[in-house]
Amino acid sequence: MTTIIKTIDVDVPIGTAYNQWTQFESFPEFMSGVDKVEQLDDRSLLWHVSIAGVTRRFEATITEQHPEQRVAWKSVDGTTHAGVVTFHKLDDNTTRVTVQLEWEPQGALEKAASMVNVDEHQVAKDLERFKAFIEARGTESGAWRDTVPRDD
Repeated sequence: MTTIIKTIDVDVPIGTAYNQWTQFESFPEFMSGVDKVEQLDDRSLLWHVSIAGVTRRFEATITEQHPEQRVAWKSVDGTTHAGVVTFHKLDDNTTRVTVQLEWEPQGALEKAASMVNVDEHQVAKDLERFKAFIEARGTESGAWRDTVPRDD
């Protein structure tokens, strides 16, 4: 299992950063390798990804979500994948976004890429693109403010 932890500070209020992150279908606008995310219901997401020539589709479930605090998920089929994104107010207009991701590389290519930290660099670049995306917009494209209690 590979664990990646990356953090970035974005120059928007915590509500704006959190609200944008709940717009899962917008992820392809700032996450490379993500072709499409379909939100099936309040907890279920269908991911379509293409990374290093490998195309996959997998379902994930939101295991916990608290406005302006955290969004956690795990895959329920296909790729072993889980993570959490947390949001920390630094001041009225700056938010620290931290991504912790755990995944199981499959096949020789993914394992080799993980060994040389390609996946870690990818998460860092995706966070930089999220920063550019939300700061350029200045506001979120939508919001989902409900709570999903922890899935024990």
